[in-house]
Amino acid sequence: MNKPRMLEGYTVLDFTHFVAGPTCTRILSEMGATVIKVEPAPHGDRTRAMGLRRGGQSTYYFQHNHGKLSLALDLKKERAQELLRAMIPKIDVVVENYAPGVMKKLGLDYQALSKINPKLVMCSVSMAGQTGPLSTKPGYDYMGQAYAGVTDQIGEPNGNPAMTPMAIGDVSTGVAAAMAIGFALVHRERTGEGQYIDASILDTYFHMHDMMVPLVSLRPERFGSISRNGPLHPLSSPNGIFKANGGYIFITALDHQWPQLVRAMGMPELANDERFKDHRSRMRNASALREIIETWLGGFPDRESAIAALDKERVPCAPVLTLAEAMAHPHLRQRNTVRRAKDPDLGEFDLPGMPVRFSAWDQRLGDELRASRLGEDNERVLRQFLGLSNREIEELYAQGVLVRYAEEDATRSRAAGA
Repeated sequence: MNKPRMLEGYTVLDFTHFVAGPTCTRILSEMGATVIKVEPAPHGDRTRAMGLRRGGQSTYYFQHNHGKLSLALDLKKERAQELLRAMIPKIDVVVENYAPGVMKKLGLDYQALSKINPKLVMCSVSMAGQTGPLSTKPGYDYMGQAYAGVTDQIGEPNGNPAMTPMAIGDVSTGVAAAMAIGFALVHRERTGEGQYIDASILDTYFHMHDMMVPLVSLRPERFGSISRNGPLHPLSSPNGIFKANGGYIFITALDHQWPQLVRAMGMPELANDERFKDHRSRMRNASALREIIETWLGGFPDRESAIAALDKERVPCAPVLTLAEAMAHPHLRQRNTVRRAKDPDLGEFDLPGMPVRFSAWDQRLGDELRASRLGEDNERVLRQFLGLSNREIEELYAQGVLVRYAEEDATRSRAAGA
C-alpha cells in the first residue's frame, strides 16, 4: 500500500510566474499538495514562451510547473476575481509573486482572503519584500543579488563584477518559502491559526553570507572593501580553482588539512616553508602557492589522475564539470538528482530532481511528471471546487473569463516544428 505524501490533502492556489514563486509551489506539489496554478489571460505564465517550445509546452515552464493544474483566467474581469474568492474556503495555501500591491488591487490580498478563510496560509514572494524603502521596486534575482552585496564579490581581481549564469536566489527563495509554508501549516495544525509569510530574494541572498557580515561589522577598515579574488577564496588558502591537465580542479585544504595536501603532493618541504607555515602565511603567499600547486597538477597525464592522488590523502577536491558532464555523472543519475521526463510534444529530456531525500517516500521520477497546457484543467477545477455546470463553464469561456490553449494551435505548432 502506497503511503500518502506529506502534503496530500492540502490545496494550494498558485499565483506565481517565472522561477522563485513557481519553485515554491512545485516543491509543495512534489510533497503531495494539489496545486492550482492561476494563469492570467491570454498567454499565462511568461515562461510558456521561453526555453524550447513545441505544441503549447515549453521546457522552461515544464521544469518549474510540473505537477500543477492550470486554471487560466482573465484576472482583470470581476467575474474571474469572484470565482477565485469563492474557492478560498477550500484552499489551504495561497502563494503569489506579483509586484507588491497587485494582489490588493485584485481584491485577493491576505487581508481580504483571511476574512473569508481565517485558517489560510498565504505567502508573497518578491525581490525586496513587502515592506521597506525598496518594496515597491520591481526586480529579479540579479537585483536582489546586487543589493545583498553578493555580486560585488564575484569576478577577477581588479576587474568588473561578474554575473552568475543561473537563478540561485530565485530557486533558493522558492525553497525557503516552501519551508516557511510547511512550518506555518504545522503552526496551524497546533493552533488553528493561519498567517501571512513575506519572502524576498534580497533577504534570501543576504542570508547566504557565511562569514563576512560580522567581520565587516567589527572590522570595517580591514574587511569592508574585500576585493574580488577570481578563482581563489578571499579568506582561505589554498582554496579555489586550480588548472590541471584536461580541465580545472577545485581544491579546499583548510588549516587542519594542509598536511594532507603536502603528503598528496609529495612535497614535505612545503610544511617547513616560511611562506606557508600557517594560515596567515599561506594567505599572504596565495599566488605563489597556487603556482606550485598548478605546476604539480600539470605533471599528471590528466585531471582524473590528479584527483585520485588528492583523494588518496582525503584532500577535499572536485573536478570543475561542465553542465553536460554533471548531468551525465553516475552519482547524480543514481540519486535522481538528474531525472528523465517525457512530454508528448517536447519528447524526453532531463530535469533537476528534488534537493532533499525522504525515508518515508521517494521523489517522483521523471516518467511520473507532467505539466498542463494553458487552461487544461479549467473545467476540472471549477467543477470540483465550485460545482459549476458545463453550461456555466461554457458561458465563462464565451465571456472571456476563461481561456485555454486550443488544440488546433497545438496541431499547427507540431506541423511547423516550433
